[in-house]
Amino acid sequence: MEIIGYLASFCIGLVLGIMGGGGSILAIPILVYFFSIQIVEATGYSLIIVGMTSLIGAFHRFRNELVDLRIGLLFGIPSIITIFITRKWLIPAIPDVLIQIDSVVISKRLFILSLFSVLIIGSSYVMITNKMRPLINFNDKTTLHLIMLGSLIGVITGIVGIGGGFLILPALIYLANLPFNKAVGTTLFIIAIKSLIGFTADASNYSVNWTFICLILVIAISGIYMGNLFSKYVSQEKLKKSFGWFTLTIGVSILVKESILFIIN
Repeated sequence: MEIIGYLASFCIGLVLGIMGGGGSILAIPILVYFFSIQIVEATGYSLIIVGMTSLIGAFHRFRNELVDLRIGLLFGIPSIITIFITRKWLIPAIPDVLIQIDSVVISKRLFILSLFSVLIIGSSYVMITNKMRPLINFNDKTTLHLIMLGSLIGVITGIVGIGGGFLILPALIYLANLPFNKAVGTTLFIIAIKSLIGFTADASNYSVNWTFICLILVIAISGIYMGNLFSKYVSQEKLKKSFGWFTLTIGVSILVKESILFIIN
């Protein structure tokens, strides 16, 4: 299983390079199911892995003028603040058993993975159906929306331990009205700074297996270079649709698996 996990880690970077997000959609299941890492540590490891690979991808896009720093900072700074607070104090405060009624037990693991699944299923619906519509101008009202949304996504992604590309990318496309390629680059920039700061809050809460993380990073970074190359030859509309179907498949799979485990236990 670990060999499959290392091979699958290449896809973390590949997806980030192509889609500008979705790396943590793979990272969390890979860490939990292939390497048997506990959910809280897995969410922390996911942040450093996705953060570093996103940083490489953002730098590549920045050199090609595909990163909007103004929008990235408006969205990213509130996310940084809230994700740090969430990882440093909120996550350790959540008990391992949230609810227990007789033999029915709702654990922290079930809560986090279920929230993770619901979020990516909802995001996939937006990307597949294109139900949201872009605003015409980037005005003061939109600025406030970006700041508020950045703060909210910081909390949510801090709990689940994800970069949040599948939430950030639609927001930049439909709220800030960025072209897909520039939205991808800006999303990578936001994911990088937010995830890396979030992981610093985690580092003091438990011991980190740096050898394992570095190995996964090397594999994932090689994938992001391949993804950046491949993204030049695929249409933006196809990428958005593919991103949506990809997140839907992963979300449903995890939700079904955790539901079965809950019923069995």
